[in-house]
Amino acid sequence: MPALKPTDYTAVVTWLGCVNDRETSLRAVAREAVQLTYAGVPGESHGGLTRPACSRVSAQHAEGTEIRNERQLSILSAEELALVAADMGLDALNPSWLGASLVIKGIPDFTYVPPGSRLQGPDGVTLVIDMENRPCIYPGKVIEEERPGFGRAFLSAAKNRRGVTGWVQREGSLRIGDTLRLHTPDQRAWQPEMKALQAAG
Repeated sequence: MPALKPTDYTAVVTWLGCVNDRETSLRAVAREAVQLTYAGVPGESHGGLTRPACSRVSAQHAEGTEIRNERQLSILSAEELALVAADMGLDALNPSWLGASLVIKGIPDFTYVPPGSRLQGPDGVTLVIDMENRPCIYPGKVIEEERPGFGRAFLSAAKNRRGVTGWVQREGSLRIGDTLRLHTPDQRAWQPEMKALQAAG
């Protein structure tokens, strides 16, 4: 029996990008198409099969420890991006300012799709969703350069709407306009309190 089930939810790729030099800037360069390998997007600063552990996993690994790279991609929702921009008082936010890998449209509450879900493209390319991408200060710095006076508003406006990080499970290509289908784990929500009650009874 399959452990992942296709859902009725699909999304259209509305934007693709690549961060060429993370040390210089978080800015992504827009692309019409990308080829995805097991290491992510070739030449992308967040790419690679492994990465040094950062503060996000400090409870598990000392900073700098080599770990599997589950943050190859930054995937954003067009709908959530529009809400963030509105809350900041902007007409729109350019995905390149946020270092996005791709922006998709069509999946509601996208930032909270279950970890372990898949997005599968027309040629079989498959992206694994790792977890919510928590807002940080770096996009705000780029936004401040582009829209002075608005950068500091990003952190609070993007809370719960920053999209997800992900990695490539199956190689393939993506183009603007491609449709991705969402597949979710076929399991119930975790209920540790129920097990504790059963054990106590």
